[in-house]
Amino acid sequence: MNKIFFNFLIIFFLVTNQTMSEENIMILKLKDGDVKIELFEDVAPNHVKRIKDLANSGKYDNVVFHRVIDGFMAQTGDVKFGKSDSNDFNLSRAGMGGSDFPDLNQEFNSLPHERGTLSMARSSDPNSANSQFFICFKPAPFLDRQYTVFGKVIEGMEFVDKIKRGDENNNGSVTDPDKIISFKSL
Repeated sequence: MNKIFFNFLIIFFLVTNQTMSEENIMILKLKDGDVKIELFEDVAPNHVKRIKDLANSGKYDNVVFHRVIDGFMAQTGDVKFGKSDSNDFNLSRAGMGGSDFPDLNQEFNSLPHERGTLSMARSSDPNSANSQFFICFKPAPFLDRQYTVFGKVIEGMEFVDKIKRGDENNNGSVTDPDKIISFKSL
């Protein structure tokens, strides 16, 4: 009887652990391929909840990468002015908007800004993150503990590398930018 119970516990743990981990996996569809992202709910629960809520309701679909700096990062997530199929779309204002939700309080953590890290964009106010985020092309340790890291690319970084770069002389602003095709939970 103990052996049956023990086997049941092992199977239960494996199934539960797999289910919990899949809850924090997202697929970001880009023009060149799918990017698999792991979200870090344990260190940034409010930011992860916001990303999931916006993504799974389709708010990030067709949002442009409005600021892309070679050797640094690709920024997106302006669901107000950056959503290319919306009446409010305005490329010259992309990066100035957010969602209808209130801004988030910072959840700075000890995770480093490495290649593939997803982190929330914000203004100079640490508690101003809303919907915009960026993906690091290379390590950016100067951002550590200054911005909320909430996820990391675990597959498909080669597709992130193909996102159209912006004008280095204009803070990475992109003319005719690439966009998110869709962003959804696994």
